[in-house]
Amino acid sequence: MSSEAPDPDDPQAASRVDRVRIEDEMEQSYIDYAMSVIAGRALPDVRDGLKPVHRRILYAMHEMGVSSRSAHRKSSSIVGETMGDYHPHGDSAIYDTLVRMAQPFSMRYPLVDGQGNFGSMDGDPAAAMRYTEARMSPISEELLADIEKDTVDFQSNYDDRLREPEVLPSAMPNLLVNGSSGIAVGMSTNIPPHNLGEVIDATVHLIDNPDCEVEDLMDHVKGPDFPTGGNIVGKDAIYSAYATGRGRLRVRADYEVDPEENRIVVTEIPYQENKARMVERIAEDVNEGVIEGIADLRDESDRNGVRIVVELKRGANVDVVENQLLESHLESTFGVINLALVDDEPRVLTLKETLEHYVAHRKEVVRRRSQFELDEAQDRAHILEGRLKALQNVDDVVELIQDSEDRDEARTELRSQFDFSEEQAAHIVRMQLGSLTSMETAEIESEYEDVQARIERLQTILDSEDELLTVIKDELREIKAEYDDDRKTSILEAEGEVTHEDLIPEEDCVVVITEDDYIKRMPVDAFDAQNRGGKGIIGSDPKDGDRVSKVFRANSHDYLLCFTNQGQVYRLKTYEIPEMSRTARGKSAVNIIDLGDDEEITAVVSTDDFEEDECLTMVTRNGYVKRTCVDEFENILSTGIIAAKLEDGDALVDVEVTDDSGDLVVATEGGMTIRFDESEVREMGRSARGVRGIDLQDGDKVAAMVATDDHDDRALLTVTENGYGKRTLLAEYSKQSRYGKGLIDIKTDDRNGRVATAKAVREDDHLVIMSESGQIMRIPAGDVSQVGRNTKGVKIMALDGVDNVASVTVVPAEVENDE
Repeated sequence: MSSEAPDPDDPQAASRVDRVRIEDEMEQSYIDYAMSVIAGRALPDVRDGLKPVHRRILYAMHEMGVSSRSAHRKSSSIVGETMGDYHPHGDSAIYDTLVRMAQPFSMRYPLVDGQGNFGSMDGDPAAAMRYTEARMSPISEELLADIEKDTVDFQSNYDDRLREPEVLPSAMPNLLVNGSSGIAVGMSTNIPPHNLGEVIDATVHLIDNPDCEVEDLMDHVKGPDFPTGGNIVGKDAIYSAYATGRGRLRVRADYEVDPEENRIVVTEIPYQENKARMVERIAEDVNEGVIEGIADLRDESDRNGVRIVVELKRGANVDVVENQLLESHLESTFGVINLALVDDEPRVLTLKETLEHYVAHRKEVVRRRSQFELDEAQDRAHILEGRLKALQNVDDVVELIQDSEDRDEARTELRSQFDFSEEQAAHIVRMQLGSLTSMETAEIESEYEDVQARIERLQTILDSEDELLTVIKDELREIKAEYDDDRKTSILEAEGEVTHEDLIPEEDCVVVITEDDYIKRMPVDAFDAQNRGGKGIIGSDPKDGDRVSKVFRANSHDYLLCFTNQGQVYRLKTYEIPEMSRTARGKSAVNIIDLGDDEEITAVVSTDDFEEDECLTMVTRNGYVKRTCVDEFENILSTGIIAAKLEDGDALVDVEVTDDSGDLVVATEGGMTIRFDESEVREMGRSARGVRGIDLQDGDKVAAMVATDDHDDRALLTVTENGYGKRTLLAEYSKQSRYGKGLIDIKTDDRNGRVATAKAVREDDHLVIMSESGQIMRIPAGDVSQVGRNTKGVKIMALDGVDNVASVTVVPAEVENDE
């Protein structure tokens, strides 16, 4: 060393020495080391959810041909290949990683199919690598799919001999699906695993609704889904973890209390809990008297699952023992730290941000794959064009090749005389004579057509962002169909946990909507009953040019299906509609429901009314009727879904919940009604238009629909736009065949005006009537005279000037009595 020291007499020596402060050098060296550990070992990449060691093991298996369809290979062989070619950090670290990837109690969807002893939930270690065998699991191949199609960037391995991928294409959101854990320098990550189907549904929802919130994604991702099952206690903690990237989840074992056998049986334990150690700790607490009342403790677990039996002493208080076990042993805390590498920098991510980065990765992968396949297809099309051209001039081409001295001359002459490219000429020279048959010609033409169609499809994907996203969604759905399974972990409400909904008083409300889509709710009891024929009081104050279009009653905790004139349906909680005073205008509905242009709510149904095998029956302005099973309205996007297909100029008017056992009464604006058996309208899908329910007269339109049956003692309330109305027993409306002209219900002369709506009511129900200008009035239904069909009715509400009745809602008698 001394011989290499600078010569103090050398005048240039000083210029070759850098003087630095030792604390600065140590700080920079430590930062370099820390970043090496963070980026190179401990943290997963947000795109494929893998750390370098996981990625290198899978890629080494891919290069070795150890797929899910091949024979198992000795683990020592896989570890050796990985260490020698890609990961020179010691065989034990690589094998430990391989083992964990094969453990079904560690990975929600194991990436390695192991054969042999790969450890247990009791903390037993895996057998030595020379005794175990492994191969890729089918789902791990989805992470590597299309890697040979220039979908990801490659980098040199540690000794520059080989190339390895910087990230895998990852056809599924693996970071959330399998989770990750690791300790870096000054930071750590602990991402829980999730259900594949739920994560894919959330990813598809995010693609369709890029402006959605974490709450919207949680409609699909209910919470972590641990491979060992168990229960997560408390939804607020899950929301906090998803919204901030950090949280603490209470994970509880799943158990059954058997009072007849006087025992507690544990069938699932918290994730990452050592089962044997947990049983030992319970036994220690029993022996030390910390837990009393336990007579025997047995671990009866086998390959079929966990079974820990806690036998209780005679006379022991089961609740006390249960609470003691929960407090000390059957519950643990899982600390969520959603930390991953984004562009080689560690970041704590929310649920939405995690999925956004994954979608961006898949867009890049699919775009690069499509470009690769397009280049291949275009090259193939170029060769096929040359072959077809050669076949069109087959005699001349064959003669030219025969007359040439060698292949080089033949290629040159082909390019000169027939304008072939270099690639085409080389291919033609190599062609065999057997390929000149008519059958071969037909096959080439067919292949050329297929290649051209493939080129057009790939070009569409590359040119259209929407088409590219559609491809991503379709591929995600295919993976879900292939690998989805039932959720293993249940979500429990925490005892004493106060949810947002708990803070909302449960009460009956009146919801008011205007034509310009302003919406609000008010308590029903804010309106005292008045006498028939009054003007009512101010119930809304629409802006100039706006008019009230709909008023309906709902409970503040109801889930509502809101159907619009354009045939869409949206779902929301009543309490999500802002509560305002009578004189308030309301809030723009676009802040609550994603309504389109010229779209307005025309019917509302509470999902609390649904029962098994029921249908939603709809009627349109032009008289079409359809029935669709309520099951088709379970998963409604924030942007809504199609409820009915409409003709141009048609609009959805009314919706009723029916069970195929009664009749439908359709009322028109011109005062006609028709009653027919519901079974005449067959059940059909959401996108169907329906069948004709009534033969409308010229200029007439449907106003409303009512569901009834032969034992219904209610009356049909018909209200006209000028504030007149009547009640007629439903029994007076005789049944006809569907698509008839119907019967006269009420006279629609100048005094009455056209029919505004029709409702089924009982005498002790209350009516809430609202005018277009915002006047509202509440009256008992019995105040409206009960008369026969084909009459004028009586004045119900006094209207000013050009004001008209906008809508009527019914407050049932049982609700009225509760108030």
